[in-house]
Amino acid sequence: MPEGPELHLASHFVNEACRGLVFGGRVEKSPVSRNPEVPFESSAYHISASARGKELRLALSPLSGAQPPQEPLALVFRFGMSGSFQLVPSDALPPHAHLRFYTAPPGPQLALCFVDIRRFGHWDLGGKWQPGRGPCVLLEYEQFRENVLRNLEDKAFDRPICEALLDQRFFNGIGNYLRAEILYRLRIPPFEKARTVLEALQQHRPSPELTLSQKIRAKLQNPDLLELCHSVPKEVVQLGGKGYGQESGEEDFKAFRAWLQCYGVAGMSSLRDRHGRTIWFQGDPGPLAPKGGKSHKKKPRGAQRSPEATTEDHPHPSKAPSRTRRAQRGLPEQTTAQQPKGTSFQQDLEVPPVVKKGKRKGQQPTSGGPSSASSSGVGRAFPGGKDGCVGRSYMWREAVTQSSAWRLSCHLTALPQAVADPKRARLTPHLWRLRGPHPLSRRTSLRVSAPSRCLDLDPGCR
Repeated sequence: MPEGPELHLASHFVNEACRGLVFGGRVEKSPVSRNPEVPFESSAYHISASARGKELRLALSPLSGAQPPQEPLALVFRFGMSGSFQLVPSDALPPHAHLRFYTAPPGPQLALCFVDIRRFGHWDLGGKWQPGRGPCVLLEYEQFRENVLRNLEDKAFDRPICEALLDQRFFNGIGNYLRAEILYRLRIPPFEKARTVLEALQQHRPSPELTLSQKIRAKLQNPDLLELCHSVPKEVVQLGGKGYGQESGEEDFKAFRAWLQCYGVAGMSSLRDRHGRTIWFQGDPGPLAPKGGKSHKKKPRGAQRSPEATTEDHPHPSKAPSRTRRAQRGLPEQTTAQQPKGTSFQQDLEVPPVVKKGKRKGQQPTSGGPSSASSSGVGRAFPGGKDGCVGRSYMWREAVTQSSAWRLSCHLTALPQAVADPKRARLTPHLWRLRGPHPLSRRTSLRVSAPSRCLDLDPGCR
């Protein structure tokens, strides 16, 4: 997600890329964007940009003599999760270019595009910074520091420091990766109370006996949290790159990845805060860590599973056809001993002790043969209603066959193509994909085909 440094890099890119370019015509918005139309049209205008915290202001300035007469217009952008600016040829617009500014002739026509794949970005007309946001950590450090220390009684500082750092009223420009890097450098537990961490800064005053150069040296050698909120984003800006501009690419991100010390780095732990955002840290999480939250450590790349191992766990359907397809092709049925090792079916099943043949409490007796297994299905209603079951994960706690009780879990996905038995939705043991021509009804039993077994399961247990 673009944070303060990325917005400043974007403004730098716009100013560099649009220097000397004359834009003309109307501003074009994509029909799928829900952002407001930009009522601006001029035969000749310039574009410039500036950034503050997590916002970028784009100024459209008509040239003298441009027609029709038009007042200057400013837009304020917030990039959301994936916003960026690109300058491209007008006949090669990138996907998800939701706002476009075209250059005027002569010369090849270019387009400055606001590209936002996930469409969380937003722009406002008028050019005013969003009210309520605090001073920028990059450009307004003194005001930023004063704003934080003056408002320590605010309820925001009752929360963990990792959550307070995302409050843009006080830390305008700090985001998820920046908070992890700042807290890691100071070895501050992320779930320490914010007020406890920051109150010590009110009492910290440099000795009046120190000279100016000594005070500066002391700050550089032992920066506090608020100073790192200013200096760490500056380091990212100095890296440059970050994917802005036509010549940017993977090399920009290599420098950024090498700069990271904590965020997503192997060996670091992670927890989710109360907003559901992941915080990376090392050591003790702190006294306000969420109860029941499990800390996960990032594994080194060498310890992660190889692509070959992943492929073995999910074989291609052509390598291990289901029972129905084997029957249609005239192939012999595959026994359990012949099934390839490491399939998802084998890994997802937990085989409890063998259940003796006969009547169990609350269940119908079963007789030998796969076809008689259908009596074990009850067919309770799906929790999501008629259509809500598609795309949901379900666990069937018991599925009784002639010789065993299995635990199964699967994820249901509707596919448009029909199969031989439209009255029963079928699951294959390899891809666990729902096959059927119609959405599941509220009382549908699922039938699972497995080597030499055919189970009717109860989807009511989740």
